[in-house]
Amino acid sequence: MEHYDGDVDYMQQEDDWDRDLLLDPAWEKQQRKTFTAWCNSHLRKAGTQIENIEEDFRDGLKLMLLLEVISGERLAKPERGKMRVHKISNVNKALDFIASKGVKLVSIGAEEIVDGNAKMTLGMIWTIILRFAIQDISVEETSAKEGLLLWCQRKTAPYKNVNIQNFHISWKDGLGFCALIHRHRPELIDYGKLRKDDPMTNLNTAFDVAEKYLDIPKMLDAEDIISTLRPDEKAVMTYVSCYYHAFSGKQKAETAANRICKVLAVNQENEQLMEDYEKLASDLLEWIRRTIPWLENRLPENTMQAMQQKLEDFRDYRRLHKPPKVQEKCQLEINFNTLQTKLRLSNRPAFMPSEGKMVSDINNAWGNLEGAEKGYEEWLLNEIRRLERLDHLAEKFRQKAAIHEAWTDGKEDMLQKRDYETASLSEIKALLKKHEAFESDLAAHQDRVEQIAAIAQELNELDYYDSPSVNARCQRICDQWDALGALTQKRSEALQRTEKLLETIDQLYLEFAKRAAPFNNWMEGAMEDLQDTFIVHTIEEIQVRQLVPQRDQALIEEHARQQNNERLRRQFANQANVIGPWIQTKMEEIGRISIEMHGTLEDQLTHLRQYEKSIVNYKPKIDQLEGDHQLIQEALIFDNKHTNYTMEHIRVGWEQLLTTIARTINEIENQILTRDAKGISQEQLNEFRASFNHFDRKRTGIMDAEDFKTCLISMGYNLGENEFSRIMTVVDPNRMGIVTFQAFIDFMSREAADTDTADQVMASFKVLAGDKNYILADELRRELPPDQAEYCIARMAPYTGPDGVPGALDYMSFSTALYGESDL
Repeated sequence: MEHYDGDVDYMQQEDDWDRDLLLDPAWEKQQRKTFTAWCNSHLRKAGTQIENIEEDFRDGLKLMLLLEVISGERLAKPERGKMRVHKISNVNKALDFIASKGVKLVSIGAEEIVDGNAKMTLGMIWTIILRFAIQDISVEETSAKEGLLLWCQRKTAPYKNVNIQNFHISWKDGLGFCALIHRHRPELIDYGKLRKDDPMTNLNTAFDVAEKYLDIPKMLDAEDIISTLRPDEKAVMTYVSCYYHAFSGKQKAETAANRICKVLAVNQENEQLMEDYEKLASDLLEWIRRTIPWLENRLPENTMQAMQQKLEDFRDYRRLHKPPKVQEKCQLEINFNTLQTKLRLSNRPAFMPSEGKMVSDINNAWGNLEGAEKGYEEWLLNEIRRLERLDHLAEKFRQKAAIHEAWTDGKEDMLQKRDYETASLSEIKALLKKHEAFESDLAAHQDRVEQIAAIAQELNELDYYDSPSVNARCQRICDQWDALGALTQKRSEALQRTEKLLETIDQLYLEFAKRAAPFNNWMEGAMEDLQDTFIVHTIEEIQVRQLVPQRDQALIEEHARQQNNERLRRQFANQANVIGPWIQTKMEEIGRISIEMHGTLEDQLTHLRQYEKSIVNYKPKIDQLEGDHQLIQEALIFDNKHTNYTMEHIRVGWEQLLTTIARTINEIENQILTRDAKGISQEQLNEFRASFNHFDRKRTGIMDAEDFKTCLISMGYNLGENEFSRIMTVVDPNRMGIVTFQAFIDFMSREAADTDTADQVMASFKVLAGDKNYILADELRRELPPDQAEYCIARMAPYTGPDGVPGALDYMSFSTALYGESDL
């Protein structure tokens, strides 16, 4: 068996269908009658009808014809043969067409329709009704059903004895049907005489009036509705959808006729606002153009002082220079929105700024600015960290080099002495021991030389600005070290040769030493006394003893610095942890004010301006935090475990808060402009807001296209693809896929109010003409007052298009002529 997959899953509907038939056989009877009548209401346009719903669709011919009538499209050519294979082919073509419209038919195959399976045939017809009559162009049954239910609720709201909550028991007393008719055509029903306890009269009255005056065939039986505990939902929904289509189409035709009857001339221009926008946009773009190269400059400075000055310049930019530009950008957008609102209110074409000066161009340029800005601050901090590291390494290099150079000072002269030439054997041995001690000391200093070379290498890798002098000094040290090594080896060899030469006179020196022993003892004692006075033996030891208290003092100072850094961290965090949430709370409160309906627009505007004042008064706390942040940066503190907020977080949040309150105030001001210009009452505004909020499912203050579509359906619009596309170009000219409340009320007020553009009048004529490119005299006489109908007929030129018929009139050239764009 062949099945059809599309974009919409109706599996749950199939399950519901199974339960419907199993729970109450009476529902099948209701569905047969309703679905048959619904199909015939369309098939009669093609001059045919059906008698038995499961029999008459078996060959697929009338099924294909039905789909062509309701869709306005041509299906594939049907098979005219009588064989089963021909019938299956025709039904498959119909099912293919249904699937191409995004409908998923589960468990329904062509063979079952051809075999006359009543359950499957009713299920197929329901999906057709849902797709082409109820769902309209939506892809979710829930949305379409919800929109239709909301339309019924809004239209019957003034009737206190009507409470529509569903599509079954809410309609049993018949008052819901009567209320819908009375709301749109009060002359057809004397609603005051109807009684809730007489459902038979109410139902028959509605069904008879709808058939006679609204061209809606009887699809339900009053007896079936009353006798069934819970009327079939699908049958009721199908019948109610006919009311919706009848009244929404009539309402739209009346609106179009009124629009044509009340054409107004354009009464104002907005050139000054356009010039102001152009100038402000040019100035802002020029400032951005000049600023970005400065932020993109990554040439490093050589000193910490110079880089810290760059950081100070950046702080000035962020605190003094950029905030006014943020306000200018916000004002630019406000001016643009106000201008577009005024143009819409005067029905003039939307303002198109010069090339490169659209709001989107400003936003793109601003995005580039902030991208460069973010990279710049990150680079500054990294450079400061690098220079801090370089300063530390350079100082370490100098200290180690100085210590090493002090140690090597005089060592070459000492190694080059020829004192061994006149020395005795014992002196030679002493010199040898002293030289061995020096060799050990020399080996011990090898590590320092390697450290010096390693530090020099790291300074080179970190691009230290004074690397040449560091390298030169390092090279001198290394060269000297190599020379010391060579001299040490040479002296060692000379001492050893001299020792051998003097061994022969060793006994003489020894005898002399024995005789001189008392004197030597006295001399040693004197030297010990002299040495005890200073407690040290060399000048190096004196220097080491001086370094110990210096190191202690440095540690004390570093401990104090770290304590101060921790105090600065906590001081900043304590404020930031209050200011950050405060900004977020204010943003949420402003969003609620702009969405909720409390009082008039003027009340909301007053409330918002009070908010704006309280926000501006908070600025000193931001400035105080900026001061603390400056102290943190000057102390070279790069982390803060006490808060998740950085100064940039606070700055961006503060700028967004100021921008949001200004934009929200501007939106309310524009709503007041729209209300006053169009004469919209507060009640109408409240109804617009209630409808908007109902379909703003995410509570973001905007609707997406699908939500907007469902909202329009609920308000009585009969939408096709082309019509909805036209509406979206009006409410969403930038093609963002969203609809703001301002755009929504602009559209709603435009649809219900007078218009003064050729395109609007042309669109109105198109509605009266049934979407044709021409209009007939009889259509004009039917829709317009006699004098205005004859005025149009007398002045409209014959239509010459290829789709014309005898008597066709050209309403397009007539519409443009009304505004001087062509000749009458």
